[in-house]
Amino acid sequence: MQIARLQQNEKIFHAVHKDGAYYPITGDCFQIKSIAEQPLTGDYKLLAPVAPSKILALGVNYRKHAAELQREIKPEPLLFLKPPSALLNPGEPIVIARPEHRTDYEAELAVVIGRTCRNITAREAASYILGYTCANDVSDRVIQKADGQWTRAKGFDTYCPLGPHIATALSPENLLLETILNGEVVQSGHTSEMLTGVFVAVAFASGVMTLYPGDVLLTGTPDGIGLIHNGDTVEIRIEGIGSLVNPVVE
Repeated sequence: MQIARLQQNEKIFHAVHKDGAYYPITGDCFQIKSIAEQPLTGDYKLLAPVAPSKILALGVNYRKHAAELQREIKPEPLLFLKPPSALLNPGEPIVIARPEHRTDYEAELAVVIGRTCRNITAREAASYILGYTCANDVSDRVIQKADGQWTRAKGFDTYCPLGPHIATALSPENLLLETILNGEVVQSGHTSEMLTGVFVAVAFASGVMTLYPGDVLLTGTPDGIGLIHNGDTVEIRIEGIGSLVNPVVE
């Protein structure tokens, strides 16, 4: 199932995406009571598929990416936070906060939590996951290097595009993820290359803080990161999920 979050007039709701159309859900993505038999009509806006209480992310979770950043691989996962205010809807512009700095795209598989969890095991993690979506962990490299920690570099408004849909029946273990910049594939990797796999990562995060329905965990990016500039169009494409497309402005 592919689940989207939409806005029509003042109403925000979830819908099932099927054959290019949206079928509104009664309830929400966490508790589907019924699905409309007829597709949605009229104008609507596609939103980020959830409104998380927090966005967690793993740093340097692919060996080749660690090498290109010249960063040491730690014995435990490197976990950091992006604020919910960084969230960006599909199709809306990434606004480069510091045009004089190097700002990069990062294609990432995002995990959407489906049930409240705390101190779970990796074996239990799958039952707490609603599904998966695409993310772009936009990063200011100058600030990241200067600060030594990543909150400011990755926390600007619009620096977490997310979507377009949540894929609920998907194995995360060997998915192709790519970045397409202005029509050219510039980043390509597989989730099987992660140093810390999805289920271990969710369990690890739940040992630090309680995870709530709708919380999002970004799982790191493969090698091939690169710059974005004013006027670019960035597409994050993940097998089995779809494409997240955002223009870039200053």
